[in-house]
Amino acid sequence: MRDAARGSLKRAACRSPLNDVWLAPSLFTDNPFHAGVSTPTATAVRSRIARRRLIARLKDSSLTSFLEFGLAEPITRALAEEKYTVPTPIQIQTIPVALSRRDVIGIAQTGTGKTAAFALPILHQLFTERRQMERKACRVLVLCPTRELAGQVLDSFKAYGRHVRISSALAIGGVPMGRQVRSLMNGIDVLVATPGRLLDLVRSNALRLGQVEFLVLDEADRMLDMGFIHDIRQIVAKLPAQRQTLFFSATMPAAIAELASKMLRDPARVAVSPAASTVERVEQRLIHVDRNAKPSILADLLKREPVNRALIFTRTKRGADKVVRGLVKAGIAAEAIHGNKSQNQRDRVLLAFRKGDVRTLVATDIAARGIDVDGISHVVNFDMPNIPETYVHRIGRTARAGADGVAISLCDGEEKAYLRDIEKLIRMTIPAKRMQAVPQQETPHAPQHAPQEAAQDLQTQPAARPQSNQPHRNGSLRPHDGARKQHGHQHRQQNGTSPGQNQQHSRKDGERSHQHRQHSRQDGAPRDQNQQHNRQDGERRHQHQQHSRQDQHKRPPDAARDATREADGNIAGVAFLNRDAKSKRNSDRRWSR
Repeated sequence: MRDAARGSLKRAACRSPLNDVWLAPSLFTDNPFHAGVSTPTATAVRSRIARRRLIARLKDSSLTSFLEFGLAEPITRALAEEKYTVPTPIQIQTIPVALSRRDVIGIAQTGTGKTAAFALPILHQLFTERRQMERKACRVLVLCPTRELAGQVLDSFKAYGRHVRISSALAIGGVPMGRQVRSLMNGIDVLVATPGRLLDLVRSNALRLGQVEFLVLDEADRMLDMGFIHDIRQIVAKLPAQRQTLFFSATMPAAIAELASKMLRDPARVAVSPAASTVERVEQRLIHVDRNAKPSILADLLKREPVNRALIFTRTKRGADKVVRGLVKAGIAAEAIHGNKSQNQRDRVLLAFRKGDVRTLVATDIAARGIDVDGISHVVNFDMPNIPETYVHRIGRTARAGADGVAISLCDGEEKAYLRDIEKLIRMTIPAKRMQAVPQQETPHAPQHAPQEAAQDLQTQPAARPQSNQPHRNGSLRPHDGARKQHGHQHRQQNGTSPGQNQQHSRKDGERSHQHRQHSRQDGAPRDQNQQHNRQDGERRHQHQQHSRQDQHKRPPDAARDATREADGNIAGVAFLNRDAKSKRNSDRRWSR
């Protein structure tokens, strides 16, 4: 009984106030995933206790500076250079938990600082625990759904870790793989990749995943939408079991929750807002339109709205190009970005969009997922998304970093079902109005005369002749004959011709037509003669062929072959002479005309 009581007291003394799970002091190690392997050090125990106290303090108050996280000095210096002073809510909740080496599920909207939330604790671990890398290996693996997003994540790692001296590389598709293979040859600290290209490097033995310590999945729900779920499972199967996994997503569908349960171990759930909620600073509008009226209404909106930068979403690549052509035709400069564009073209368009050279960008959901551009004032859904969660990601491109934004959706009759699913997901009704097609401006006509000038013009014009109601040749009346004669008279006056001149022209035209008919009759006779000659030539050719067949039985084979050739030559000669004579007759006839 005494031993049992003593054991219970020890367990109570070692019970953690944060998660109510007792931790035996003899099982503490530097790496929490290797518990019981080696004897702990006093420094590791104190560091673990300090981190747990920091997490407990976050429940009562929020941090107001990055200095309070206890990050390494080179990282805080880089943050000061980037003018990062106050952490965002997702960073306040994620950084301390990630520093304790615990798995994290982070749910936050786009533009809330998720990249810094996982990059800063990872850089701190790389700085404090340096080690020599093996060939073709990496310590940190970050998976992103799109090339643009992968490039931006790598830029963030370089900016925050400029004083940490880390090695990094980018592995994305659309570019040659040789340079990526060479960058991985000696091993690197941070590798940011898309799932498809990462598997290509693994299969070609250019990369080994057995040394990965940190795995980050950014925009996990988008990876599910793009069909990367099977690739992710293959990648996770090649990773070591003892690792830290940071899982971030803007929404949490059932499939994503199931994937997270298999990849993470006892994760800490961090959510700064309800799943699939929209940004509060975004002003959402809905316009019911006809399908054919969307291009004109879009052009009218971009001309009326105070647009700084506009991002327009379409559902297909072909639709994006079609929207660009319509905007350019309406006098609005625009560019498109989608999967059919080469990587160089996409980089060039994004650079121009960031600089402000292009203020209107049309994109598909896949390509636009990695667009992190400040100053996007308007997001327009030209096509309503068929996946409700995509709506949250689309409008999250605006109102970033505390700014305001406008999200306008054009919904036709066939997309009302998508609208109902979106409103059900975001738990609100989008304010709507009805708009018709914008009428096209007509080309300006000649200016009309004033009433007084018009009256003077009427006085100077000749009086109109009375309408003639005389019967026609067949006995019927033509009530508008008078108006027709008046119109003809005015036309003749304008052209400077008289009725007598018109009659002379008519007689000349009649004579020409009579001569043409005579020539046609003359041409008919030679045509008949030519047809007779052709019939005679056919009869002669048939007779020659019969004679040649009869001679084949009387002559030797060689002689019969020579005779047949001679007969064919004679026939061809006769036909040539007939054609020559025919062409000569036609030439003489033309000269006679």
